[in-house]
Amino acid sequence: MSMKYRPFGNTDLMVSEVGFGAWAIGGPAMAGNIPIGWGNVDDQVSREALKEAHRQGVNFYDTADFYGLGHSEKLIGEVFGNRDDVIIASKVGHRLKDDGVIQVDYSKKYVIEACNESLQRLQRDTIDLYQLHTAKVADLENGECLEALDKLQQEGKIRYWGLSLHTFEPEPEAEFILSHELGNGFQLVLNILNQQSVPLLDKAAKQGMGVIARMPLQFGVLTGKFTKETRFGPDDHRSFRLPPDILGRTLDALEKVWPLTEKYGCSKTELSLSFILSFDAVSTVIPGIKTPHQARENTSGIVRLSDEDRDYITSLYEDLFKPVLVQK
Repeated sequence: MSMKYRPFGNTDLMVSEVGFGAWAIGGPAMAGNIPIGWGNVDDQVSREALKEAHRQGVNFYDTADFYGLGHSEKLIGEVFGNRDDVIIASKVGHRLKDDGVIQVDYSKKYVIEACNESLQRLQRDTIDLYQLHTAKVADLENGECLEALDKLQQEGKIRYWGLSLHTFEPEPEAEFILSHELGNGFQLVLNILNQQSVPLLDKAAKQGMGVIARMPLQFGVLTGKFTKETRFGPDDHRSFRLPPDILGRTLDALEKVWPLTEKYGCSKTELSLSFILSFDAVSTVIPGIKTPHQARENTSGIVRLSDEDRDYITSLYEDLFKPVLVQK
C-alpha cells in the first residue's frame, strides 16, 4: 500500500493517515509502584522501527515528554533531528515529583521550560504540534498554559498546538476548546472498542480542527495476538489495565466483529485501523510501533470499509463494547 496523506484541519500540515505512536519506545518507567511504560524495549530496534516507518511513508510521529520520562523524545531526536520531512507532535503537562508521584502542571513557567527541554531531546528548532497532555477545563480557564503556548508560537518554538483529550471523559474539554475557538486539533481515543469520541468528529471537522486518533489497537487487544491466557509483566501498564477478567470478556465481545476480516481479506490489525480511517474527520491514526515488523504491518493493509460495515461496528458499541471498557 502506498501511504496516503490527509490535511491536519485548517493548518498547512499534510500528515500520513497512519502515524507513529511513540509511547512504547519510551520503554519502562515507573511512577512509584505504578508502571507508566510498556516494559523493556531495545533502543536499537526502536531506532530501526522509526526508520522503517519513514520508509513506509509515515511522516507523523507522536510522542510526549512523559513517555519513558523523555526517552521516547530522545530516540526520535537521534533518528530524525531537525529534518523537515517529518512532522513531530509532542505533549506537556505531566511530570514526576521527587517522591515519584505523578503531578500535572500547566503553569506558564513549566510549559515553557518543558518545551525547551523537549526541543533539546528532539534536536529540533520547532515542534510542529504541541499538545496539552489531558489538561482539564480548569487548566484552560486559568489561562497560564494558553499564555505559554502563545509565547512559544511567537518565538517559533512551536508551529501549532492542540489538546490531547482524556481517555474516558473527553467532552468537557473538547467543548471548551471548540466554543472558545482555541488551538488547531484534538488527540482523542477512537477504536472499535472505544467509540465514545465519535460524536466529536463532525464538530471538530466543521471548525477546521485536525484529529489524531490514539489507542487504535486498545493496548494490543485489537491485533488478535492476545488470548485469554495472556499475562503482562509488573513493569507493563497493561498488567492493571487488562487483568484476566477484562481481557477475557473483551475477546469474547470482539467475536462479533472479526468475520469482517474474511470479507475484506485483511488482518485484525488492518480492520481495526481501517475502521478509524473510515471517518473522514480523522487526520491520522497513531498505532504504537516498537519494531520494524510492526511499522510494516501497521501501514501495509488499510482497506476502505463500506458505510454499511462501519455502521455495523458502531451499532455494537453501547450494548457490547462499552460494558467491557477499562475505566481507569
